[in-house]
Amino acid sequence: MKKEEDRRLTARTITLNNGVEMPLLGLGVWKVGNGEELIKAIQTAADCGGYPSIDTASVYGNEEGVGEAIRKTGLPRESFFLTTKLWNTDHGYEATLQAFEASRKKLGVEYIDLYLIHWPIQETNRESWRAMEKLYSEGKVRAIGVSNFLEHHLLPLLETCQVQPAVNQIEYHPYLVSDELHRFCMEHSIQLEAYSPLMRGLLLDDSVLLELGKQYGKSVSQIILRWIVQQNIIAVPKSITPSRIRENAAVFDFELQPEDMKRIASLHKNVRSSAHPDHRDF
Repeated sequence: MKKEEDRRLTARTITLNNGVEMPLLGLGVWKVGNGEELIKAIQTAADCGGYPSIDTASVYGNEEGVGEAIRKTGLPRESFFLTTKLWNTDHGYEATLQAFEASRKKLGVEYIDLYLIHWPIQETNRESWRAMEKLYSEGKVRAIGVSNFLEHHLLPLLETCQVQPAVNQIEYHPYLVSDELHRFCMEHSIQLEAYSPLMRGLLLDDSVLLELGKQYGKSVSQIILRWIVQQNIIAVPKSITPSRIRENAAVFDFELQPEDMKRIASLHKNVRSSAHPDHRDF
């Protein structure tokens, strides 16, 4: 029993529906420009040990910097789990293939670990997905998935896809607890991944989370990230500060009690820090 408990506390990866192992914790690099800040952030993530996971996107404009930073660590390519995303203006079969190749070249890699449709566009989701299936079948990407997809976006895709999405990356944090979507994804073996897990820092002064931080001897960020990964949800907090990156990585040495997991979930307010997938204007 003790060995099983230790494994549960320290497990750093989760198995996707195609057998690929993906880290439970990653580094988001949204709004991080190319240059020394990005290089230092990725080097710090690599120094934290485990299996560094980097989450970028074509629209972030820093894929070249991410590739450079990975090479400067001196670690082999397979030491990193690399995610990038298809932007809205690149939907469609041929456009998706071209956008992927552009991202791959900017990153300077032979393959990408996870390629996501960044936002749902119902008119073109299926054609874009067909192209992603081709990339997957050719071994250019190890797993394919979606981002910001709600149940009504996923259902039409699941009706026609040849390869099921491995991941759905959504905004998820204590003020936005998407239980129904989480259950739907689990029922269809789609791994949920949380972006903006700290709600861009807006949760750090929450009184309940501060109280729990004192109780466990952890920071509010660590409490939130532990709450997420303890649900077997992947988390990709964004940070460029080395001390924060190291702090965020230190969530595998404690476990939240069931009553505290429920207490955090009860903070749900249906509040977003990003756009609603059905009401975006970009």
